[in-house]
Amino acid sequence: LDFAGGTVVHINAGIAALVGALILGPRKGFGTEPMPPHSLTLTMTGAGLLWVGWFGFNAGSNLEANGYAALAMVNTLVATAAAGFSWVVTEWVTRKRASALGLASGLVAGLVAITPAAGFAGPVGAVLLGLVVSPICVIFCSKIKNALKYDDSLDAFGIHAIGGIVGAIATGLLVNPAWGGAGVVDYTTCAADGDISTCDTAAYVLSTQVMAQVKAVLVAIAWSSVASAIVFFLIKYTVGLRSSVDNEEEGLDISEFGERAYHN
Repeated sequence: LDFAGGTVVHINAGIAALVGALILGPRKGFGTEPMPPHSLTLTMTGAGLLWVGWFGFNAGSNLEANGYAALAMVNTLVATAAAGFSWVVTEWVTRKRASALGLASGLVAGLVAITPAAGFAGPVGAVLLGLVVSPICVIFCSKIKNALKYDDSLDAFGIHAIGGIVGAIATGLLVNPAWGGAGVVDYTTCAADGDISTCDTAAYVLSTQVMAQVKAVLVAIAWSSVASAIVFFLIKYTVGLRSSVDNEEEGLDISEFGERAYHN
């Protein structure tokens, strides 16, 4: 099935972010000083723009205007809405308050999770995926992150990697026609001699498909972990990986670029 969105992009990027955060180390004051988002207004604007653009990403990946493209659009809408809702509810239950940042995080988690399943899950399955992925991501963005004490300022691991893993594995379940899925599409088996006349559409087997998804996820995690660690260590021991303490305190806008985003 489609691994491009959930596995190749998000799992790779999220795992690379975790490896980078562990090698780089935390920012000065991490865990002891408040470090709020740069601009919550821009965060909400960006999340909305992502949601709009994601329709083109998921539906456009079908490469033709047909029912599967329409299914991808519907799933992208309902899964993301469900994930935003479940993140807010999770915050309300665990912290007694909901936040706009949490809503934006939930929307992104939903977009990440539905991407590999967009053309294969039924709309009900997409809603369930959205409802499930956010609480899992909340755990990794709070409990796991605090326990391991890594400084992932954008929660790339907790949202993108974990959301991608959940979505990629869940795709193997949600594609099941008995559960409203589209079934295995455009996947054929042929005889060893290559005679296309003997080709036939492969039958969907739940355990086989889920294991295929799990193997793809494990390969992505292993590849990204090793490759990104090599790159980060090469940079660390050559040109250097992080700024000086003085530059960090002054702010990289000034020390690296000589300008500020805001003057008031």
